[in-house]
Formats: sequence, structure tokens, C-alpha cells
Amino acid sequence: MWITNGSIADVAVVWAQTDEGIRGFIVPTHTRGFSAPQIHRKLSLRASVTSELVLDAVRLPGEAVLPGVVGLKGPLSCLNEARYGITWGAMGAARSSLEAALSYATEREQFGKPIAAFQLTQQKLVDSVVEYSKGLLLALHLGRRKDAGELTPQQVSLGKLNNVREALEICRTARTILGANGISLEYPVIRHAANLESVLTYEGTVEMHT
Repeated sequence: MWITNGSIADVAVVWAQTDEGIRGFIVPTHTRGFSAPQIHRKLSLRASVTSELVLDAVRLPGEAVLPGVVGLKGPLSCLNEARYGITWGAMGAARSSLEAALSYATEREQFGKPIAAFQLTQQKLVDSVVEYSKGLLLALHLGRRKDAGELTPQQVSLGKLNNVREALEICRTARTILGANGISLEYPVIRHAANLESVLTYEGTVEMHT
């Protein structure tokens, strides 16, 4: 299991199956049997501290149990909040990459004119704008339903699935517009694309949301 900030956190929240059902536990990271060695050599989310979660015969007092929630409702409510945030965050990465591609296409010249003047490049940009706009409207719609207390886990799941997948495709398309510069950290595109590969997996894979 992987855990974000596991090697620097003082406390971990662990959900586990018990005789009473799934319960949440507050686990101080200095507890005997708890360890979270940091995972190195990542190519994605490099600014995030990611660790391996290891629980070896960990014993906790009764007061470590989170009160008031039994079953999947607890962990899934956390996941739903994270997934909702991702529907917006993915669009932020898409917008950054799209803006970089548009700026580059209007400045980079080939055959005496900007590459944005060529229809193949225009089609890439237009298709990306369409998918970005759809994703943004989806996130906005989910936000309004959330404000009204009408947002369902299924809707959040579809939002996470669609927006991350489309944002990743927008980043990949932007990368092609930038040509060789698309793999340079001088531009944000390849960084967003690499990070979205992780976002595509965490808080539920494509298969989990399908």
C-alpha cells in the first residue's frame, strides 16, 4: 500500500476490517510495528512525499478507534471529497498545458508563418478547447449539485474518470504541438502529463470508476 506523506507525518488514519466491520484508526507513526519507508525514483508527482505503508503486528488502545462511523461510509466519504477536488484540479493542468500550446503555436514559425496558421494545428487546439470546456462545465455542474446537497458518489466518480482522462489527452496533444520542446521542463506540459498519470490511478483507477 502507498501513503502520501507517510514518512513525514506524525499521525496516520488507517481503515481496516474488524469483527464489527470497517473501522477507522488513529495511528501515531511512532507506534511499534508501523513504518512508512519513502518511495524514491518516481517520475510522477515528484514534489509529493510518497511512502510504502507497512503495518506489522500493530497494537492500539481502544481510544484509537474513530467513533461514529462503521463500514465503507467513512473511507468512501473521504474518497468522494478527494475525487471531487480532482475534477477541478485536472482541468487546471489541462488549461495550463493548453495555454502553453496556444502561446507556442502563435510564436513558433515554419514555412514563413506561425504553426497556429496550419489547419492540422488548429484542429488539435480546437479539439482540446472543446474537451477542456466540457470538463470545466462538468466540474461546475458537480459543484452546483454539491452546493445543493444533491451530489451522488456515482456522479463524482464519473467526473473524476472523465476529467482526468480528458486532461491527460489534452496534455499529450499539447506536447505534440510543442514538438521536441514538449518534453522540456521549460514548459509545463510534460510535467502535467506525467503527474496526471498518477492522478489517473489514485483515488480510483479507470477500471474502478467504469
